[in-house]
Amino acid sequence: MIDLRSDTVTRPTAGMRAAIAAAEVGDEQMREDPSVNALQERAAVLLGQERALFLPTATMANQIALKLHSRPGDVLIAHEHSHILTYEFGGAAVHAGLLTVGLPGAAGRLTAAQVTRAAASAQGVVDQQPSVLVVENTHNIAGGRVWPLDELDAVVGAAHAGGLGVHMDGARLLNAAVALRVPAADIGSRVDTVTLCLSKGLGCPLGAILAGPTDLIAAAWRQKFLFGGAMRQAGIIAAAALYALDHHVARLAVDHERARRLAEAWHAAGLPVELDRVETNFVQLDTSRLDLSQSETIAALREVGVLLSPTLGETHIRAVTHLDLDDADIDRAIDLASEALGEHVHA
Repeated sequence: MIDLRSDTVTRPTAGMRAAIAAAEVGDEQMREDPSVNALQERAAVLLGQERALFLPTATMANQIALKLHSRPGDVLIAHEHSHILTYEFGGAAVHAGLLTVGLPGAAGRLTAAQVTRAAASAQGVVDQQPSVLVVENTHNIAGGRVWPLDELDAVVGAAHAGGLGVHMDGARLLNAAVALRVPAADIGSRVDTVTLCLSKGLGCPLGAILAGPTDLIAAAWRQKFLFGGAMRQAGIIAAAALYALDHHVARLAVDHERARRLAEAWHAAGLPVELDRVETNFVQLDTSRLDLSQSETIAALREVGVLLSPTLGETHIRAVTHLDLDDADIDRAIDLASEALGEHVHA
């Protein structure tokens, strides 16, 4: 099977497994794990922030960030299809007690004008204060789309003018940095707090980073305990992340190149690929242009050995390139999918 469902399906490479086996470890809860400490110091610099905290998952990192920026009853503003609203099981309400305002926007992005309007305080009616804006970079459901830095600056400026903290769900921030050809710190330093997922394009078995100012990350340590995220000899996982930062960041460009090649070849074969959405390692197909449903399309591809996954809505599916694939896999996926779906494209 050629598994294009997500970049979360990757398995640790031989080099990463060796790093895990050789990891120096200590008690992470006592802040004595040398590998975790090294990762946190390195991640803070990487993301352009003062301090960083190692956590089991990016969802936990996002949920902790929301609590750092708010109080129960406050309002969270985000793109209506952001991960934090669609895939985190109502965590903003459950954990932080937040009301949510989901705004529409092209390519997973909002405008400064939208944020300014949404940030207007409702205290004249009730004590219902907007307190946090979340931006997602790259944006999953939009197809791995990237925030241009000028647009990001405008939105962050509008949020700060309205008294909001800004958190970036940067699960795939390194993909954005590679696509923009800028250091990750040029992106991460523009917001108040930022999350980085280690188990997607970087290929780690698990783990995430939350980075921000010293005072907020100090508060995040307590939240880490409250969320059940404190660990013991976590250096075996931190060692995987350190290895990934050394060996798997620059190669994200290869994933992007393969996604573009896959998209252009499928498009040339007549498949309903949305080329304008292909900016990083995502390729989306619109099954409304096939005589198959979303589930039927996925099943037809599975039958020929190509795995894709649904994304938001009833018509779109996605292919995501990652480090477990090689050029031969992409070549086969091009041919197999074209043969399986070619006869089902609407004239």
